[in-house]
Amino acid sequence: MWAKGFERFFWDADLAKLDLERHKTFVIERILELGDEAAVRQLLATYSRLDILRVLRDARSLSPKSHGFWTLVLGNASDG
Repeated sequence: MWAKGFERFFWDADLAKLDLERHKTFVIERILELGDEAAVRQLLATYSRLDILRVLRDARSLSPKSHGFWTLVLGNASDG
């Protein structure tokens, strides 16, 4: 279930077809790159820390700045 306000981070996607589990990598990368505090809280409530660390470890769409920030906040991506 999408939280209120979450859709603004997915302006280019059809939310009716975007599955939170099947499109996990896309959702996590997008929120880590563009999300605000509320979106990140929702992300942490939706996915396990391990899921997020795995995406962070293999991220292709994150800017170096975002990748570095989230590695500091969440821990080393190789821990996942």
